[in-house]
Parts: sequence; C-alpha cells; structure tokens
Amino acid sequence: MNPIDLEIWQRSEADPHRVEYVGQRTAQEVFEELKYRLESAGYLPDEYFLMDREWENGREIPKDADIFCTTDYSASEGVYLDVYLKWYDEKQNKSITKTFITGKTLGENGNDLDRMFLISSAVTKAFHGENATHSRFLQEGGQEDTGGSIFHLSIAEQKTLIGALVEQRERQESAMTQTEQILRRMTGSITAYMDVVGQRPLHMSEFDKAVLAIRDGDLEAFKQLLPGLFNYADKLLLETAGRPGAVGRKMTLLTLDMRGTFQQGIYRAACLLAIGIADSEKTLFLLEQAQSHVPDLPVRFYGDIAECAYTDHPYIAGQIIDRCTPEQMDAVPADLLYKAMLQNDYHFAYKLADKGISADGSIGEITSYCAKNAQHWDMESLMQSGMQIGTENYAAMRVFVEHGWTDAGSTLLERGMDFYAFKQWLAENHINLSGHDSFEQLDAYWDRIHEQDSGMRMS
Repeated sequence: MNPIDLEIWQRSEADPHRVEYVGQRTAQEVFEELKYRLESAGYLPDEYFLMDREWENGREIPKDADIFCTTDYSASEGVYLDVYLKWYDEKQNKSITKTFITGKTLGENGNDLDRMFLISSAVTKAFHGENATHSRFLQEGGQEDTGGSIFHLSIAEQKTLIGALVEQRERQESAMTQTEQILRRMTGSITAYMDVVGQRPLHMSEFDKAVLAIRDGDLEAFKQLLPGLFNYADKLLLETAGRPGAVGRKMTLLTLDMRGTFQQGIYRAACLLAIGIADSEKTLFLLEQAQSHVPDLPVRFYGDIAECAYTDHPYIAGQIIDRCTPEQMDAVPADLLYKAMLQNDYHFAYKLADKGISADGSIGEITSYCAKNAQHWDMESLMQSGMQIGTENYAAMRVFVEHGWTDAGSTLLERGMDFYAFKQWLAENHINLSGHDSFEQLDAYWDRIHEQDSGMRMS
C-alpha cells in the first residue's frame, strides 16, 4: 500500500508528463486516512484514537513536516501512543514539534504494550512505507529481504484464528470481519490475501473482493472487479465515498462512471461519508456532479449538505457555500445562519450574508438573538452585507420597529416592502405599534420614498 501523502501534487497544465506541487493536505484528511487504514487491519487502540483539536477546522500539515511516534505506559492507567508532527518554521527560525494524534488502550500489561508498539509501527509504515531504507544501507542490487514478521493477536482475534483453523467453512464466514483483518495483517496486500483465501475453503463473492480492494487501496484490483458489479453500484459508491485519500477519490469516480444515476438518498449518504472523512475535494466533486447523477435533484440539496458539514467540519461547509449558485443559495436553510450566530462564527455568518442567504425561515430566532446580543450582532450590518428578508415578511418589520432598528427597517423599505400593507397587516392582527418612535420614523420614510417614486413616474 502506498504511503499516505502529506502534500498535494497534480499534473502540470503546461506539461502533462510532469507533476507540480500545489499545497498541503489538511490534518483532518490525513488523520481520517490513517484511522481508516488502522481500523481496516484491526489496529485501532481500544480506548480511543483522536486528533488534537489544534489541527481542526481545515488546518494544513506544515510543509516538509516529519511524523514520528512514542509509546509508553501512562502515569495513571493504560498505554499511550502519541503521534507527533515536527517541522522547521522559517519565520520563527526554529524547529517545532506538536502533538498530532493520541491513542490509548486501557490494558497495561506486557501484551498491551507490545500491541501498542505494533500500532506505532503501523503508523510509521503508513507514512514512510513498508520498505523505507536509508541511502547509507543501499547496496548494488538492493537490500535483501530477511523475511519474517512480528504478529500480535488480541484475545478476540486469537479465538477467531483458532476457530478458523478448527471449524468448517460455515463458521469461518460468520467471523469474516476479524478474519479479514488478521489475514491482511499477515499477508500485507490484497493480492497476497487473495492467494491465501484461494487456498482455503472460504467462499468470497466478487463484491466481497471489491470491498477488500477498496479497504486495502488496491486500485488495479478494484478496476478489474468493477465491470461485473453494476448491480452493486449503490453499495460500492458508499464504500468508495468513505475511503480516504487519492485512491478513494479515483475509486469513487470509477463507480460514478460505471452507473450514471443514483437515488438521492444514496448520493446524499455518499456526500456525508466524504464529509465524515474530512475529504473536501471529494465532497465538492460529488456536489459538482450531483445534477448529472441524481434525477430531479432538488435545489435545496446543496444547502442541506452544507448544513450537515457545518456541525463537525465548518471549513468544508464554507467551501460548499463559496461554490453555491444564486439559485442554490436561495434554498440554503436560514437555520444555518442561526447556527453560525450561536457559535459566534462571524466569518461564516457574513459569508452566508454576502452570498445572499434568505433569513425568512428562521427570522424569529435570528432577530431574537440579535436583540439579546446587540453588542455583537447587528441586523442592519447583516442586511447590508447581502442577507435577504422577504418584502412581505411583516413579522420581521414588526421586530425592527419594536427594537428601534430603523436602519434595518429602512433597508427593507428600500428593497420594496409596502409600509401601507404592513400597517394593514398590523390592523388585521390587532397589533398597535403607534407608540414607537421608530414606527413614526419608518412611516415618514415610506412617505418620502413613495413621493419620490410618484414624482419619477410623473416626469
């Protein structure tokens, strides 16, 4: 399996035979790919495996960073695995080391320590490759492989392996997941795995083999299997969408090409899986291709995905909003703006306003929050940035009057609200605002606008 890349390279437009550096991958994306690889081989620490919060929200891996691990007993309980990033900061003129990931197992005996060291080895191999060799050790003809392997089984895996050896095919199939993990660790590649499976009385369908190819990142094996799996396209799309890294993106593209259309629910789930592994490139690609692959796709689809992304990956939600067309922005739920305000996420809230989000769907919550947090949030500022409110949203104008927001009310009148119709709405609902100075000011402002419009029509 290829090492996990920390950099982004693409083919040069000037010379297709060359690749050029275009930037760094996000830490979250790298973490998700590493976690996926460890989990597929049964190598995740049993207590937790978490990325440090400092690397969230789209922060990129520093250029030329190195990754290394430490493993040791905890001062309290269990065994810890710490993954670090180390790089040279030219601005500060010094080397910097930061914690990237922490894993923990609750067990604290010798076997637990051995297993955590093997996980540390798996992490190192994931970034540096299986056969990383320093130049001073290279000899003509390459370095001889001395063979052998270090292998550690949990108690559950020992039971699985023993059961696989003594029981018949039917029992082996019921323990498929752990058997796959053990055999992948023992063999190291999908090709070798197939060789082992072929020697055992264990039935595997072509779909099973394709899923293993996805999880092992074996693009060539996946390509060979894909043509015969048209009826499994939905399941394969979900598997490939949740597969991190460049190989996962290529597999997703191949699956989309194999069968042109998918149900909206399946396609939505694929988008959410791409978001879940922090793969913004795949997420944006899926959204870009959505209309081509989902019949009768509702325009609200894009806003729905952006709202889902905002919960855990707000930077991906921002990238989705940046690419929304005016028509798609009209359907973005106003609740997304309200959520950003609750988080005091000014950058994202004003991004939504700049793109012309309509606040009508959550106008009560938004105006109420602005009123309670007037020192931080200003309705007029949001409107001037581009936030839309319907010209027949008289409930919004009522709030403006009650809170003395004459600037916001004036903007709404300038956009086309009929203040005379607003007063009729107040009368029909038995609401009296005549005691508010802002009501009188807006009424007079409406008269001036109305007179100017009348004068322009006469001239």
